[in-house]
Amino acid sequence: MNIAFFLLPKSQVAAMTVDSTLRQTLERMEHHRFTAVPIIDKEGEYVGTVTEGDLLWYMKNSNGRVNFETASKFLLRDVPLRVNNKPVRIDADMEDLINLAKVQNFVPVVDDRNRFIGIVRRSQIIEYCEKFVAKESRPS
Repeated sequence: MNIAFFLLPKSQVAAMTVDSTLRQTLERMEHHRFTAVPIIDKEGEYVGTVTEGDLLWYMKNSNGRVNFETASKFLLRDVPLRVNNKPVRIDADMEDLINLAKVQNFVPVVDDRNRFIGIVRRSQIIEYCEKFVAKESRPS
């Protein structure tokens, strides 16, 4: 099975850039009800994934400098990412995709130049695997 079959393209993903402000990031996450979003740089390369926890820890450890009112003055590039969500290349096999999806809610997908092209949601992979389980459990 080709990974592209599962791909939610970049145009439909709420990705942020490294130059986005914390406020922009929080508002987009709230609007879409996401707990994590991919981050890309100016060249469109995947940089990492920021989570609600990353933002909360950054605010907590700022000694009061960062709060919702001042969040528009701080950039996403300055937020330490606590989890390293790894991407998969579009030409990778399903085993690689499934292994990453075991520990990530979504798997970022990049092309051969590390350009972010979209994500694959873990729920889509589970639905795909469910079909195999259903086939095997049917009487012959």
